[in-house]
Amino acid sequence: MTRARQGMIICVPEGSPSDHTRLPEFYDGTYNYLKSIGIEEI
Repeated sequence: MTRARQGMIICVPEGSPSDHTRLPEFYDGTYNYLKSIGIEEI
């Protein structure tokens, strides 16, 4: 997470199906939650 004068960027990686330590399922819940509370995707 990084902060700027006019906003904030939250990076949720896509993950990689070929790497069992970075499966997309690990990140999908966080991404969906942030979208559900109104955070805009850029």
